[in-house]
Amino acid sequence: MGNPAAFCHNYPLQATAVDRASPASHSAAMRFIHTADWQIGKPFRNFGEKDGVLRQARLSAIEAIGRLAAQEGAAHVLVAGDLYDNDAPAPKTLLEPLERMRAFPSVHWHIIPGNHDYHRGNGLWDRAAAPGLPANVVFHLAPEPVALGEHAVLFPAPLRRRSEVNDLTDWMDAAASADGLIRIGLAHGSVTGFGTDGEANNPIAADRAKRAGLSYLALGDWHRTMQVNAATWYAGTPEADRFNSQEAGQVLLVDIAGPGAAPAVTPRRTGAFRWLAQAEELAGAEDLAAVEQRLRNHADLSNLLMRLTIKGTLDLTARAGLSSRLQSLEAAMFWLEANLEDLHARPTMDDLEKIDFGGVLREAAEVLKGAAENPASSAAERRRAEEALVQLFIMAKDAKVQAA
Repeated sequence: MGNPAAFCHNYPLQATAVDRASPASHSAAMRFIHTADWQIGKPFRNFGEKDGVLRQARLSAIEAIGRLAAQEGAAHVLVAGDLYDNDAPAPKTLLEPLERMRAFPSVHWHIIPGNHDYHRGNGLWDRAAAPGLPANVVFHLAPEPVALGEHAVLFPAPLRRRSEVNDLTDWMDAAASADGLIRIGLAHGSVTGFGTDGEANNPIAADRAKRAGLSYLALGDWHRTMQVNAATWYAGTPEADRFNSQEAGQVLLVDIAGPGAAPAVTPRRTGAFRWLAQAEELAGAEDLAAVEQRLRNHADLSNLLMRLTIKGTLDLTARAGLSSRLQSLEAAMFWLEANLEDLHARPTMDDLEKIDFGGVLREAAEVLKGAAENPASSAAERRRAEEALVQLFIMAKDAKVQAA
């Protein structure tokens, strides 16, 4: 693994080996920020040209954390794993987060490897440290207690493989520290028996904080903020990255009054984007305006990513009106992903006459109507017929407008 001291030598006052013989001079309150799962370099290929914007937002979140720490007087930021999205980032990707952290010299950043960026010999952590780390950045690559300022001691549990069979926080139970110090754990994995189906298959005992006498156990892996018990929290990701998870990126501002004191934990938003999943049901044209207004009532539409599911049944006139409204909303939002699989189009006689009173177009519409309503057809076939019918209606409508 290499000598972990090599990664701490440039930060002697805040990250030195704990003196277990002499007690701390006096106890004091501790304020720090807990964060995790930055996954710098994460691709967003399904978002087309927006991919680069979302990647950049993850770097900007680091600057938001630095500003928050400086404003709140939090001298330390604990990063509980998965700083990077993979264990072989490109050279520029490797250095970008370090440079963002360097820009906040009064803030000390403490980082452990997670399952995405686990530590291995001559791996990314050695590469990142080779040119010299910023003076305020520490990689904790060994399970050793380290002084966290004057009044606390940090117990890191870095991952050395993507998946660990054993609980890497076990060692904290027997790890000694001087009297009067606040004990803080830092780990990445899944709390056993808590239903935490996170990404990392790395077990962590739910009562680790109690067993090890920790005032706080800072965890990473889940991409949404979650409290396990009074002293154990998942921070979530500082910039949200998926639907049906954390709506907006945030970190945890943690205050501990002294050794043995319960932590006071305050979530603070750091993410620029919001990710929402929303469902709507339509019964007719009269519902369209209300649904659109509900969607537009969301704050900061230009930074909103939405997965919208619409169910119900509409005639072709209303269905065409919905398409027009969705186009406007797509332009207003950063990203709109509409799922219309359970929205059915049922043409009225007036709809068919708007396509054509007779002739080829009317015949095509009648054929598609029959296919859409044929119970012998598969759901996919009926769906394709409905979509074709809607497109035919819109084309016929547009052609009449142009002719006029």
